[in-house]
Amino acid sequence: MTRASLDKQPHEVASMFDDVAANYDLTNDVLSLGQDRRWRKEVARAVDARPAQKILDLAAGTATSSQPFARAGAYVVPCDFSLGMLKVGKKRHPWMPFTAGDGMRLPFRDDVFDAVTISFGLRNIQDTEQALRELYRVTKPGGRVVICEFSHATWAPFRTVYEEYLMRALPSVARAVSSNPDAYVYLAESIQSWPDQPTLAGLLRKAGWSNVAWRNLTGGIVALHRGFKA
Repeated sequence: MTRASLDKQPHEVASMFDDVAANYDLTNDVLSLGQDRRWRKEVARAVDARPAQKILDLAAGTATSSQPFARAGAYVVPCDFSLGMLKVGKKRHPWMPFTAGDGMRLPFRDDVFDAVTISFGLRNIQDTEQALRELYRVTKPGGRVVICEFSHATWAPFRTVYEEYLMRALPSVARAVSSNPDAYVYLAESIQSWPDQPTLAGLLRKAGWSNVAWRNLTGGIVALHRGFKA
């Protein structure tokens, strides 16, 4: 699957990420011009993991995104539906409890986690609303969700330049550094078709989350959404 207009069948998306697992972190660093490191720091700050808390990092891939939570002393569960990603992550971080799981049917009990988070993975789940409900289900009352996802630039001239980069430059760069450049064509298209910041906030509220807010990063090409479980 390389076209974002196709339905996101879970096995197809998982297979796509299996193919790019080996060089995934390096490719992201190159394609984002190093901005992904800053975005991860902002996610860690928003999640605010504390010692002994239980954190679910959904779509964790190789668990690069999980490391700040672990360093804070939290018990982190990296969860992903790509076995290829999990295998690469397990080699790098053998002590972490990697878990295979589908975001629409999470393999956890109700009210387990103090915080749940997903970075750049929500748009790859077939049913966004079901995923938000599942995240809500496994979160303890009083717990929080933090979503970091590509979004829509707020300044029109910058948005034009950014979209040009997505559709023209990104696939070319991906061909140079990725093991499966076609996957990044899909990713570019999925970014363009993703809901804007207010729409995603509305979906969070519909799923049950309260006190929903968001903050734009890098001019709005990425947004951090936050919510709480009453």
